[in-house]
Amino acid sequence: MSATKEEIVAFMALEFPQTKCVIEAVGDNRSTLSHDIGINELRPGGTVSGPVLMSIADVALYVAILGKIGIVALTVTTSLTINFLRKPSAEARIIAECTLMKVGRTLIVGEVALYSEGSRDMVAHVVGTYSVPPQHV
Repeated sequence: MSATKEEIVAFMALEFPQTKCVIEAVGDNRSTLSHDIGINELRPGGTVSGPVLMSIADVALYVAILGKIGIVALTVTTSLTINFLRKPSAEARIIAECTLMKVGRTLIVGEVALYSEGSRDMVAHVVGTYSVPPQHV
C-alpha cells in the first residue's frame, strides 16, 4: 500500500503544483523535504514567515503519510501545532524531517523538525494529526 518517492513527486506535481517543497527522501515512516526561501516568504526583520514554516511542515507530514499508506488524496490535516524555537536563516533552505509517531486506522500522528540548511539547531518543532478515509488504512 505504500507509495514510492517517484509516485509521490508525480502526484504532488499534479495536485499541488504551487508547492516549492522538494521531496528529498521518503520511506520507513519518514520524509525529508527542502524548501528554497524566496523574498516574498520573508516578514519584516528578515525572518521566514510562520505560515511558510507551517506549510513546509504540513507537506512533510502529508508526504510521509503517502509514503506509508499510498496515494490517498483525501487524507487531510485535522490538527497542527507549531513551536517556533529560533529565527531561521533567510539565506538558507529550510529542511523538514518528519517522523510518523502513530499510524492508526483513521488518524495518523507525526512530528516535524524544521532546520535552516547547514545548522542542526531546530528552528521549529511541529506535531500534526491527519485524518485518513477509513477504508485506506
